[in-house]
Amino acid sequence: MNRPQITPIEKIHEDAPTIKTMYFHHTSPVKPGQFYMIWIPGTDEIPMSVSKITPKTKAITFRTVGEATEVLASLQQGDKIGIRGPYGNGFTITGSHLLVVGGGTGIATLAPVVDAATQHNKTVTVVLGAKTQSELFFEQRMKTTGATVHIATDDGSKGTKGLATDIATALLSSQSFDQMLTCGPELMMKTLISHSKHIPFQASLERYMKCAVGMCGQCCIGEGLRVCIEGPVFDAQILKTIPEFGVYRRDASGTKVPF
Repeated sequence: MNRPQITPIEKIHEDAPTIKTMYFHHTSPVKPGQFYMIWIPGTDEIPMSVSKITPKTKAITFRTVGEATEVLASLQQGDKIGIRGPYGNGFTITGSHLLVVGGGTGIATLAPVVDAATQHNKTVTVVLGAKTQSELFFEQRMKTTGATVHIATDDGSKGTKGLATDIATALLSSQSFDQMLTCGPELMMKTLISHSKHIPFQASLERYMKCAVGMCGQCCIGEGLRVCIEGPVFDAQILKTIPEFGVYRRDASGTKVPF
């Protein structure tokens, strides 16, 4: 498990101008919210949430933001990457009516949650947030599951002009939900937890990772919590004990970087 499994890329789909989904053969069971370490030969190894889960095929979805993702985005069908994992704790789905809120590339992490919940005949309301229409993805995929989908864009180019949190808080005031699940910008998730009305709440956090097996300490947050082991999904009770949640993250050197 801790050695990369070298596998060819089976399919590549461009979801938006800077966002791609890569499919590959991998038969290990994966829970929505877990992640892989993706080895890009000659470049780097980086964590990637699983965005599609089938018994024989898995996928990752990513935005081109730096050297590693630029090289990954340049690969073609048939090129090989290394897969390590899956790692971490995923989402635990409970109740019959879920509110799922995704922002930016956090949408990719939540897509398997929507798949799993709707497959079990749960009612799912989804809020997707993006800066602009061209950065929005997976809208149709989530609608196809039968989920109700609301869109928010910062510039109003699609859906409601404003933030995903604006729509989510309005829905929380007008409807009854059994659970809220979220992934995206940490400031968004911190706002959501304050409006969760004590319903079960889970959020997937992103931190700089090196080993993914709890040894290096790079992704430590709070008191003895490692995003790669105890996370990346945490519930409200734990998140409220983490002083840095929604305040800062750490870069590769360990320096605090405010959100």
